[in-house]
Amino acid sequence: MQFAEFAQNDDDHPAVRILYVSQYFPPEMGAPAARASELARHWVEAGHQVTILTGFPNHPTGELAPEYCRKIWRGVVREEYRGATVIRTWLWPLPNRKAYERMLNYGSFCVSAAFTGMFLGRPDVVIATSPQLLVGPSGWWISVVKSAWKRVPFVFEVRDLWPESLTAVGMGQQDSVFYRLLEKIAGFLYRRADLVAVVTPAFKTHLIEHWQVPAEKIAVVENGVETEMFSPAISGDAVRFALLKDAASTDPFIVCYLGTMGMAHGLGTLVEAATQIRATHPEVLFLLVGEGADKKRIERLIAERGLTNIRLVGQQPRERIPEYIRASDAALVLLRKADLFRTVIPTKMLEFMACGRPVIVGVDGEARRIVEESQSGVYVEPEQCDELVAAILKLKADPESRRKMGTMGRRYIEQNFSRHAKSLEYLQALANMKKQTAKAAANEATNEAANEATNEATNEATNEATNEER
Repeated sequence: MQFAEFAQNDDDHPAVRILYVSQYFPPEMGAPAARASELARHWVEAGHQVTILTGFPNHPTGELAPEYCRKIWRGVVREEYRGATVIRTWLWPLPNRKAYERMLNYGSFCVSAAFTGMFLGRPDVVIATSPQLLVGPSGWWISVVKSAWKRVPFVFEVRDLWPESLTAVGMGQQDSVFYRLLEKIAGFLYRRADLVAVVTPAFKTHLIEHWQVPAEKIAVVENGVETEMFSPAISGDAVRFALLKDAASTDPFIVCYLGTMGMAHGLGTLVEAATQIRATHPEVLFLLVGEGADKKRIERLIAERGLTNIRLVGQQPRERIPEYIRASDAALVLLRKADLFRTVIPTKMLEFMACGRPVIVGVDGEARRIVEESQSGVYVEPEQCDELVAAILKLKADPESRRKMGTMGRRYIEQNFSRHAKSLEYLQALANMKKQTAKAAANEATNEAANEATNEATNEATNEATNEER
Protein backbone atom coordinates (compact mmCIF):
# COMPACT_ATOMS: atom_id res chain seq x y z
CA MET A 1 0.00 0.00 0.00
CA GLN A 2 1.50 3.33 -1.04
CA PHE A 3 -0.03 6.68 -0.05
CA ALA A 4 1.64 9.41 -2.07
CA GLU A 5 2.50 12.80 -0.69
CA PHE A 6 -0.71 14.75 -1.31
CA ALA A 7 -2.04 11.58 -2.91
CA GLN A 8 -1.16 12.05 -6.55
CA ASN A 9 -0.99 8.66 -8.26
CA ASP A 10 2.17 8.09 -10.32
CA ASP A 11 4.65 5.31 -11.14
CA ASP A 12 6.32 5.54 -7.74
CA HIS A 13 3.03 5.67 -5.84
CA PRO A 14 0.45 3.25 -7.26
CA ALA A 15 -3.27 3.74 -6.79
CA VAL A 16 -4.68 3.15 -3.32
CA ARG A 17 -7.78 0.96 -3.08
CA ILE A 18 -10.11 2.71 -0.65
CA LEU A 19 -13.29 1.11 0.70
CA TYR A 20 -15.51 3.82 2.19
CA VAL A 21 -18.50 2.55 4.21
CA SER A 22 -21.33 5.09 4.57
CA GLN A 23 -25.02 4.41 5.07
CA TYR A 24 -25.82 7.65 3.22
CA PHE A 25 -25.00 8.46 -0.39
CA PRO A 26 -26.67 10.41 -3.24
CA PRO A 27 -29.41 10.71 -4.29
CA GLU A 28 -29.91 11.14 -0.53
CA MET A 29 -29.39 14.68 0.69
CA GLY A 30 -27.48 15.95 3.69
CA ALA A 31 -23.89 16.40 4.79
CA PRO A 32 -22.97 12.68 5.18
CA ALA A 33 -24.04 11.81 1.63
CA ALA A 34 -22.34 14.92 0.23
CA ARG A 35 -19.08 14.23 2.07
CA ALA A 36 -18.94 10.62 0.87
CA SER A 37 -19.67 11.44 -2.77
CA GLU A 38 -17.42 14.49 -2.99
CA LEU A 39 -14.45 12.84 -1.29
CA ALA A 40 -14.85 9.84 -3.60
CA ARG A 41 -14.84 12.06 -6.69
CA HIS A 42 -11.70 13.93 -5.63
CA TRP A 43 -9.88 10.73 -4.69
CA VAL A 44 -10.74 9.20 -8.06
CA GLU A 45 -9.48 12.34 -9.80
CA ALA A 46 -6.23 11.94 -7.83
CA GLY A 47 -5.85 8.52 -9.44
CA HIS A 48 -7.09 6.17 -6.72
CA GLN A 49 -9.59 3.31 -6.76
CA VAL A 50 -12.62 4.08 -4.60
CA THR A 51 -15.45 1.76 -3.64
CA ILE A 52 -18.43 3.08 -1.68
CA LEU A 53 -20.40 0.54 0.35
CA THR A 54 -23.76 2.13 1.09
CA GLY A 55 -27.48 1.46 1.48
CA PHE A 56 -30.50 2.04 -0.71
CA PRO A 57 -31.54 5.71 -0.58
CA ASN A 58 -34.42 6.30 1.86
CA HIS A 59 -33.24 8.95 4.32
CA PRO A 60 -34.91 10.76 6.07
CA THR A 61 -38.49 9.86 5.06
CA GLY A 62 -38.04 6.09 4.93
CA GLU A 63 -39.37 6.09 1.39
CA LEU A 64 -37.15 4.58 -1.26
CA ALA A 65 -36.24 6.72 -4.24
CA PRO A 66 -38.56 5.52 -7.05
CA GLU A 67 -35.79 4.03 -9.19
CA TYR A 68 -34.76 1.76 -6.28
CA CYS A 69 -38.15 0.29 -5.31
CA ARG A 70 -37.50 -2.87 -7.34
CA LYS A 71 -33.72 -2.89 -7.10
CA ILE A 72 -33.74 -3.29 -3.32
CA TRP A 73 -35.15 -6.80 -3.67
CA ARG A 74 -31.95 -7.88 -5.40
CA GLY A 75 -30.19 -7.40 -2.07
CA VAL A 76 -27.04 -5.93 -3.60
CA VAL A 77 -26.70 -3.57 -6.58
CA ARG A 78 -23.52 -2.30 -8.23
CA GLU A 79 -23.34 1.21 -9.75
CA GLU A 80 -20.77 3.72 -10.98
CA TYR A 81 -20.56 7.27 -9.64
CA ARG A 82 -18.08 9.67 -11.24
CA GLY A 83 -15.41 7.01 -11.51
CA ALA A 84 -16.09 5.38 -8.14
CA THR A 85 -17.72 1.98 -7.70
CA VAL A 86 -20.87 2.10 -5.57
CA ILE A 87 -22.14 -1.09 -3.92
CA ARG A 88 -25.65 -0.72 -2.50
CA THR A 89 -26.61 -3.34 0.07
CA TRP A 90 -30.01 -4.08 1.56
CA LEU A 91 -31.36 -2.24 4.58
CA TRP A 92 -34.75 -1.78 6.20
CA PRO A 93 -36.07 1.57 4.92
CA LEU A 94 -37.72 3.38 7.82
CA PRO A 95 -38.37 7.07 8.57
CA ASN A 96 -35.99 9.01 10.78
CA ARG A 97 -38.61 9.77 13.44
CA LYS A 98 -38.90 7.31 16.33
CA ALA A 99 -35.98 5.75 18.18
CA TYR A 100 -36.93 2.16 17.41
CA GLU A 101 -37.33 2.97 13.70
CA ARG A 102 -33.89 4.50 13.60
CA MET A 103 -32.28 1.54 15.34
CA LEU A 104 -33.94 -0.99 13.01
CA ASN A 105 -32.77 1.06 10.04
CA TYR A 106 -29.24 1.44 11.46
CA GLY A 107 -28.96 -2.16 12.62
CA SER A 108 -30.12 -3.62 9.32
CA PHE A 109 -27.47 -1.69 7.43
CA CYS A 110 -24.79 -2.67 9.96
CA VAL A 111 -25.42 -6.40 9.46
CA SER A 112 -26.00 -6.16 5.71
CA ALA A 113 -22.88 -4.06 5.05
CA ALA A 114 -20.70 -6.33 7.19
CA PHE A 115 -21.89 -9.37 5.24
CA THR A 116 -21.67 -7.79 1.77
CA GLY A 117 -18.26 -6.31 2.49
CA MET A 118 -16.82 -9.79 3.08
CA PHE A 119 -17.27 -10.58 -0.62
CA LEU A 120 -15.78 -7.39 -2.05
CA GLY A 121 -12.24 -7.16 -3.35
CA ARG A 122 -9.47 -6.61 -0.83
CA PRO A 123 -8.89 -2.87 -0.23
CA ASP A 124 -5.76 -1.15 1.04
CA VAL A 125 -7.76 0.69 3.70
CA VAL A 126 -11.31 0.60 5.09
CA ILE A 127 -12.95 3.85 6.20
CA ALA A 128 -16.25 3.69 8.11
CA THR A 129 -18.05 6.99 8.68
CA SER A 130 -20.41 7.98 11.48
CA PRO A 131 -23.24 8.97 11.53
CA GLN A 132 -24.54 6.52 12.19
CA LEU A 133 -22.40 4.78 14.82
CA LEU A 134 -23.23 1.21 13.75
CA VAL A 135 -21.44 1.76 10.45
CA GLY A 136 -18.27 1.54 12.53
CA PRO A 137 -18.58 -2.17 13.49
CA SER A 138 -19.31 -3.00 9.84
CA GLY A 139 -16.10 -1.32 8.69
CA TRP A 140 -14.05 -2.90 11.48
CA TRP A 141 -15.35 -6.39 10.66
CA ILE A 142 -14.58 -5.99 6.96
CA SER A 143 -11.03 -4.87 7.77
CA VAL A 144 -10.57 -7.96 9.99
CA VAL A 145 -11.86 -10.35 7.32
CA LYS A 146 -9.70 -8.74 4.63
CA SER A 147 -6.60 -8.96 6.86
CA ALA A 148 -6.38 -12.74 6.55
CA TRP A 149 -3.04 -12.66 4.74
CA LYS A 150 -2.08 -8.99 4.88
CA ARG A 151 -3.31 -6.44 7.38
CA VAL A 152 -5.88 -3.87 6.17
CA PRO A 153 -5.95 -0.68 8.29
CA PHE A 154 -9.28 0.47 9.73
CA VAL A 155 -10.17 4.19 9.86
CA PHE A 156 -13.11 5.31 11.98
CA GLU A 157 -14.44 8.65 10.74
CA VAL A 158 -16.34 10.60 13.40
CA ARG A 159 -18.71 13.26 12.11
CA ASP A 160 -21.05 13.04 15.13
CA LEU A 161 -20.08 12.19 18.69
CA TRP A 162 -22.05 9.11 19.70
CA PRO A 163 -23.64 8.43 22.10
CA GLU A 164 -23.16 11.97 23.44
CA SER A 165 -25.31 13.49 20.68
CA LEU A 166 -28.35 11.48 21.83
CA THR A 167 -28.54 13.25 25.18
CA ALA A 168 -27.88 16.59 23.47
CA VAL A 169 -31.13 16.22 21.51
CA GLY A 170 -33.07 14.81 24.46
CA MET A 171 -33.31 11.24 23.14
CA GLY A 172 -31.75 9.35 26.03
CA GLN A 173 -30.18 9.41 29.48
CA GLN A 174 -26.59 8.57 30.29
CA ASP A 175 -27.63 5.94 32.84
CA SER A 176 -29.84 4.03 30.38
CA VAL A 177 -28.91 0.56 29.13
CA PHE A 178 -29.17 1.78 25.54
CA TYR A 179 -26.73 4.65 26.15
CA ARG A 180 -24.24 2.38 27.90
CA LEU A 181 -24.41 -0.12 25.04
CA LEU A 182 -23.61 2.57 22.47
CA GLU A 183 -20.86 3.80 24.77
CA LYS A 184 -19.30 0.32 24.73
CA ILE A 185 -19.47 0.22 20.92
CA ALA A 186 -17.91 3.68 20.56
CA GLY A 187 -15.11 2.82 22.99
CA PHE A 188 -14.40 -0.41 21.11
CA LEU A 189 -14.13 1.45 17.80
CA TYR A 190 -11.83 4.13 19.22
CA ARG A 191 -9.51 1.41 20.55
CA ARG A 192 -9.53 -0.76 17.43
CA ALA A 193 -9.17 1.96 14.81
CA ASP A 194 -5.74 2.57 13.35
CA LEU A 195 -6.83 6.17 12.76
CA VAL A 196 -9.74 8.22 14.09
CA ALA A 197 -10.61 10.98 11.61
CA VAL A 198 -12.64 13.83 13.12
CA VAL A 199 -14.14 16.93 11.52
CA THR A 200 -13.32 19.61 14.10
CA PRO A 201 -10.42 20.34 16.48
CA ALA A 202 -12.94 20.32 19.34
CA PHE A 203 -13.84 16.71 18.51
CA LYS A 204 -10.18 15.79 18.89
CA THR A 205 -9.98 17.49 22.28
CA HIS A 206 -13.16 15.72 23.41
CA LEU A 207 -11.85 12.28 22.40
CA ILE A 208 -8.55 12.87 24.17
CA GLU A 209 -10.13 14.17 27.38
CA HIS A 210 -13.21 11.93 27.64
CA TRP A 211 -12.19 8.77 25.82
CA GLN A 212 -8.40 8.79 26.37
CA VAL A 213 -7.76 8.33 22.64
CA PRO A 214 -4.05 9.02 21.99
CA ALA A 215 -3.57 12.37 20.23
CA GLU A 216 -1.28 10.83 17.60
CA LYS A 217 -4.09 8.47 16.61
CA ILE A 218 -6.47 11.33 15.72
CA ALA A 219 -6.46 13.35 12.50
CA VAL A 220 -8.58 16.46 12.02
CA VAL A 221 -10.02 16.56 8.50
CA GLU A 222 -12.67 19.26 8.44
CA ASN A 223 -15.64 19.30 6.11
CA GLY A 224 -15.23 21.22 2.91
CA VAL A 225 -17.30 22.90 0.22
CA GLU A 226 -17.42 22.39 -3.52
CA THR A 227 -16.61 26.01 -4.26
CA GLU A 228 -17.60 25.79 -7.92
CA MET A 229 -21.06 24.46 -7.08
CA PHE A 230 -21.64 26.77 -4.12
CA SER A 231 -20.73 30.09 -5.62
CA PRO A 232 -21.93 33.71 -5.76
CA ALA A 233 -22.04 33.26 -9.53
CA ILE A 234 -25.14 31.05 -9.16
CA SER A 235 -28.43 32.83 -9.85
CA GLY A 236 -31.33 32.54 -7.45
CA ASP A 237 -33.69 34.68 -9.52
CA ALA A 238 -35.99 31.84 -10.58
CA VAL A 239 -36.48 30.66 -6.99
CA ARG A 240 -37.02 34.20 -5.75
CA PHE A 241 -39.56 34.90 -8.49
CA ALA A 242 -41.53 31.76 -7.52
CA LEU A 243 -41.60 32.87 -3.88
CA LEU A 244 -43.01 36.30 -4.84
CA LYS A 245 -46.29 34.85 -6.08
CA ASP A 246 -47.96 34.75 -2.66
CA ALA A 247 -45.61 36.98 -0.68
CA ALA A 248 -46.91 39.89 1.40
CA SER A 249 -44.30 42.14 -0.23
CA THR A 250 -43.08 42.59 -3.79
CA ASP A 251 -39.54 42.79 -2.40
CA PRO A 252 -39.39 40.42 0.59
CA PHE A 253 -36.39 40.00 2.85
CA ILE A 254 -35.86 36.24 2.63
CA VAL A 255 -34.25 34.36 5.52
CA CYS A 256 -33.52 30.73 4.66
CA TYR A 257 -32.98 27.57 6.63
CA LEU A 258 -31.82 24.64 4.48
CA GLY A 259 -31.11 21.08 5.50
CA THR A 260 -32.29 18.47 7.96
CA MET A 261 -35.22 19.48 10.16
CA GLY A 262 -34.21 17.31 13.08
CA MET A 263 -34.68 17.25 16.83
CA ALA A 264 -31.25 18.84 17.29
CA HIS A 265 -31.96 22.00 15.33
CA GLY A 266 -34.28 23.90 17.64
CA LEU A 267 -36.54 25.06 14.82
CA GLY A 268 -39.20 26.04 17.33
CA THR A 269 -37.13 29.19 17.86
CA LEU A 270 -37.52 30.01 14.16
CA VAL A 271 -41.30 29.62 14.42
CA GLU A 272 -41.34 31.88 17.49
CA ALA A 273 -39.32 34.50 15.61
CA ALA A 274 -41.70 34.36 12.65
CA THR A 275 -44.65 34.79 15.03
CA GLN A 276 -43.05 37.79 16.71
CA ILE A 277 -41.95 39.53 13.51
CA ARG A 278 -44.98 39.12 11.25
CA ALA A 279 -47.02 42.03 12.60
CA THR A 280 -44.29 44.66 12.48
CA HIS A 281 -42.32 43.43 9.47
CA PRO A 282 -44.57 41.41 7.15
CA GLU A 283 -41.97 41.75 4.38
CA VAL A 284 -39.67 39.28 6.20
CA LEU A 285 -40.20 35.82 4.72
CA PHE A 286 -38.78 32.61 6.23
CA LEU A 287 -37.87 29.88 3.76
CA LEU A 288 -37.41 26.33 5.09
CA VAL A 289 -36.10 23.69 2.69
CA GLY A 290 -35.66 20.04 3.63
CA GLU A 291 -37.05 17.05 5.52
CA GLY A 292 -36.53 15.52 8.92
CA ALA A 293 -37.93 14.09 12.13
CA ASP A 294 -39.18 17.48 13.37
CA LYS A 295 -40.88 18.64 10.17
CA LYS A 296 -44.37 17.42 11.11
CA ARG A 297 -44.25 19.35 14.37
CA ILE A 298 -43.10 22.49 12.58
CA GLU A 299 -45.91 22.14 10.03
CA ARG A 300 -48.41 21.80 12.86
CA LEU A 301 -47.11 24.92 14.63
CA ILE A 302 -47.28 26.93 11.41
CA ALA A 303 -50.87 25.84 10.81
CA GLU A 304 -51.98 26.47 14.39
CA ARG A 305 -50.59 30.02 14.33
CA GLY A 306 -51.67 30.80 10.79
CA LEU A 307 -48.16 31.86 9.81
CA THR A 308 -48.11 33.01 6.20
CA ASN A 309 -44.56 34.34 6.49
CA ILE A 310 -43.01 30.84 6.50
CA ARG A 311 -42.64 28.81 3.30
CA LEU A 312 -41.92 25.11 3.53
CA VAL A 313 -40.26 23.44 0.56
CA GLY A 314 -39.52 19.71 0.38
CA GLN A 315 -36.14 18.13 -0.10
CA GLN A 316 -34.36 19.39 -3.21
CA PRO A 317 -31.64 17.89 -5.40
CA ARG A 318 -28.23 18.97 -4.16
CA GLU A 319 -27.44 20.83 -7.37
CA ARG A 320 -30.41 23.14 -6.74
CA ILE A 321 -29.48 24.09 -3.18
CA PRO A 322 -27.18 26.97 -4.26
CA GLU A 323 -30.14 28.56 -6.08
CA TYR A 324 -32.15 28.64 -2.85
CA ILE A 325 -29.21 30.10 -0.94
CA ARG A 326 -28.65 32.80 -3.55
CA ALA A 327 -32.38 33.59 -3.59
CA SER A 328 -32.13 34.47 0.11
CA ASP A 329 -30.86 37.63 1.78
CA ALA A 330 -29.57 35.89 4.90
CA ALA A 331 -29.13 32.28 6.02
CA LEU A 332 -29.83 30.62 9.37
CA VAL A 333 -27.72 28.01 11.16
CA LEU A 334 -29.51 26.80 14.28
CA LEU A 335 -28.96 24.10 16.91
CA ARG A 336 -30.35 23.54 20.37
CA LYS A 337 -28.38 24.87 23.31
CA ALA A 338 -26.09 22.05 24.42
CA ASP A 339 -22.42 21.91 25.34
CA LEU A 340 -21.82 19.16 22.80
CA PHE A 341 -22.84 21.42 19.91
CA ARG A 342 -20.01 23.80 20.77
CA THR A 343 -17.77 21.22 19.06
CA VAL A 344 -19.52 21.14 15.67
CA ILE A 345 -19.05 23.01 12.39
CA PRO A 346 -22.30 22.63 10.40
CA THR A 347 -21.58 22.01 6.73
CA LYS A 348 -24.58 24.11 5.70
CA MET A 349 -22.92 27.14 7.31
CA LEU A 350 -19.86 26.68 5.10
CA GLU A 351 -22.08 26.36 2.02
CA PHE A 352 -23.95 29.57 2.88
CA MET A 353 -20.63 31.37 3.24
CA ALA A 354 -19.36 29.96 -0.06
CA CYS A 355 -22.43 31.37 -1.80
CA GLY A 356 -21.66 34.83 -0.45
CA ARG A 357 -24.62 35.13 1.89
CA PRO A 358 -24.41 36.50 5.46
CA VAL A 359 -24.97 33.92 8.16
CA ILE A 360 -26.96 34.19 11.38
CA VAL A 361 -25.43 31.44 13.50
CA GLY A 362 -27.24 30.22 16.60
CA VAL A 363 -24.47 27.77 17.51
CA ASP A 364 -21.77 28.62 20.04
CA GLY A 365 -18.22 27.31 20.02
CA GLU A 366 -16.51 26.27 16.78
CA ALA A 367 -19.24 27.59 14.48
CA ARG A 368 -19.33 30.96 16.23
CA ARG A 369 -15.53 31.18 16.07
CA ILE A 370 -15.50 30.71 12.30
CA VAL A 371 -18.23 33.27 11.67
CA GLU A 372 -16.59 35.87 13.88
CA GLU A 373 -13.09 35.13 12.59
CA SER A 374 -14.24 35.45 8.99
CA GLN A 375 -16.56 38.42 9.70
CA SER A 376 -19.19 36.64 7.64
CA GLY A 377 -22.24 36.96 9.86
CA VAL A 378 -23.85 37.48 13.23
CA TYR A 379 -23.91 35.26 16.32
CA VAL A 380 -27.06 34.84 18.41
CA GLU A 381 -27.50 32.85 21.60
CA PRO A 382 -29.01 29.43 20.80
CA GLU A 383 -32.79 29.19 21.32
CA GLN A 384 -33.10 32.93 22.07
CA CYS A 385 -35.94 34.25 19.94
CA ASP A 386 -35.45 37.95 20.77
CA GLU A 387 -31.79 37.84 19.72
CA LEU A 388 -32.70 36.07 16.49
CA VAL A 389 -35.33 38.68 15.62
CA ALA A 390 -32.90 41.52 16.41
CA ALA A 391 -30.21 39.98 14.19
CA ILE A 392 -32.63 39.55 11.27
CA LEU A 393 -33.83 43.14 11.48
CA LYS A 394 -30.28 44.45 11.84
CA LEU A 395 -29.16 42.71 8.65
CA LYS A 396 -32.32 43.75 6.84
CA ALA A 397 -31.60 47.40 7.60
CA ASP A 398 -27.99 47.30 6.40
CA PRO A 399 -27.51 45.99 2.81
CA GLU A 400 -23.88 47.13 2.73
CA SER A 401 -23.00 45.06 5.80
CA ARG A 402 -24.70 42.07 4.22
CA ARG A 403 -22.64 42.50 1.06
CA LYS A 404 -19.37 42.77 3.02
CA MET A 405 -20.21 39.72 5.13
CA GLY A 406 -20.98 37.72 2.02
CA THR A 407 -17.70 38.71 0.38
CA MET A 408 -15.68 37.93 3.51
CA GLY A 409 -17.39 34.56 3.93
CA ARG A 410 -16.66 33.52 0.37
CA ARG A 411 -13.01 34.53 0.71
CA TYR A 412 -12.68 32.58 3.97
CA ILE A 413 -14.10 29.40 2.44
CA GLU A 414 -11.79 29.61 -0.58
CA GLN A 415 -8.81 29.96 1.72
CA ASN A 416 -9.74 27.38 4.35
CA PHE A 417 -12.54 25.00 3.38
CA SER A 418 -12.21 23.89 -0.23
CA ARG A 419 -13.40 20.28 -0.55
CA HIS A 420 -10.58 19.56 -2.98
CA ALA A 421 -7.94 20.70 -0.47
CA LYS A 422 -9.63 18.78 2.35
CA SER A 423 -9.67 15.59 0.26
CA LEU A 424 -5.90 15.87 -0.15
CA GLU A 425 -5.47 16.51 3.58
CA TYR A 426 -7.40 13.32 4.22
CA LEU A 427 -5.13 11.29 1.99
CA GLN A 428 -2.11 12.79 3.69
CA ALA A 429 -3.58 11.69 7.03
CA LEU A 430 -3.82 8.18 5.62
CA ALA A 431 -0.17 8.40 4.56
CA ASN A 432 0.82 9.46 8.07
CA MET A 433 -1.21 6.57 9.50
CA LYS A 434 0.66 4.15 7.28
CA LYS A 435 4.01 5.44 8.55
CA GLN A 436 2.88 5.19 12.17
CA THR A 437 1.51 1.64 11.80
CA ALA A 438 4.68 0.55 9.97
CA LYS A 439 6.82 2.06 12.74
CA ALA A 440 4.70 0.39 15.41
CA ALA A 441 4.96 -2.95 13.60
CA ALA A 442 8.76 -2.57 13.33
CA ASN A 443 9.03 -1.72 17.05
CA GLU A 444 6.86 -4.71 17.90
CA ALA A 445 9.05 -6.98 15.77
CA THR A 446 12.19 -5.57 17.41
CA ASN A 447 10.74 -6.10 20.88
CA GLU A 448 9.72 -9.66 20.02
CA ALA A 449 13.20 -10.40 18.69
CA ALA A 450 14.77 -8.90 21.80
CA ASN A 451 12.48 -10.94 24.05
CA GLU A 452 13.27 -14.11 22.12
CA ALA A 453 16.99 -13.41 22.42
CA THR A 454 16.65 -12.73 26.14
CA ASN A 455 14.62 -15.88 26.68
CA GLU A 456 17.08 -17.93 24.67
CA ALA A 457 20.04 -16.56 26.65
CA THR A 458 18.21 -17.21 29.92
CA ASN A 459 17.40 -20.78 28.88
CA GLU A 460 21.02 -21.41 27.87
CA ALA A 461 22.28 -20.05 31.18
CA THR A 462 19.80 -22.18 33.07
CA ASN A 463 20.81 -25.30 31.15
CA GLU A 464 24.51 -24.65 31.76
CA ALA A 465 23.89 -24.15 35.46
CA THR A 466 21.89 -27.37 35.59
CA ASN A 467 24.61 -29.27 33.81
CA GLU A 468 27.29 -27.97 36.17
CA GLU A 469 25.25 -29.03 39.18
CA ARG A 470 25.04 -32.50 37.76
